[in-house]
Amino acid sequence: MPRHTALESYPAIHHVHKTGWLRAAVLGANDGLISTSGLVVGMAATGADTRTLLVTAAAGLTAGAFSMAAGEYVSVSSQADSEKADRDTEQRELKEEPDLELLELIGIYQGRGLSLELATQVARELTAHNALNAHLRDELGLNERNTARPLQAALASAGAFIAGALAPILVVMLYGGPDLEVVLIAATLLVLGLLGALAAKLGGAPWRPGAARVLFWGALAMGASALIGRLFGASVGA
Repeated sequence: MPRHTALESYPAIHHVHKTGWLRAAVLGANDGLISTSGLVVGMAATGADTRTLLVTAAAGLTAGAFSMAAGEYVSVSSQADSEKADRDTEQRELKEEPDLELLELIGIYQGRGLSLELATQVARELTAHNALNAHLRDELGLNERNTARPLQAALASAGAFIAGALAPILVVMLYGGPDLEVVLIAATLLVLGLLGALAAKLGGAPWRPGAARVLFWGALAMGASALIGRLFGASVGA
């Protein structure tokens, strides 16, 4: 009869490992949806024709996607530079002062609740196995899972932005009737609510608060865009 460990019998489901990519994906998609929809809603409120709305949306999508990619690349590159500097520092300290580094690990494990004897044993064994990884992980909180990857982050953010920005473009293409701004606002809020609920669900959180948060800020953005468009259109018409 096959034997199973407790871990195999009761696998734990955690969501913390999703926070990095989930945050980037949700931020990019929400940004693409809200910013592009806001542009189109504002222009629609002025009475602009369909061609103008599509050009506006395409320009917003292009500029926004490049902006997201550049911003994310620069930000994550700075993080990667800091991680490399920390790695180089740890390598140098392990080479120059291995005894002090061992004492540092022992202190870390004692601070987490281990006895001096057990903390010393754990520190010695992990140092013998891979001293650098032990310090990067337990002293600095760095591991392969959360290592900064600038190009990956840039492409993911740009892709998420484009995915979000496509929704208002499709609405303009498929619906060219009256009250387009109202239809755009309704469609935007619907997609925002779904994105918020999905993000909360994937993160293991209740979906209602997640949806409510993005709906509130999305409605505020759409309302402001429509108001500015109407005021601008009225001033131009006058």
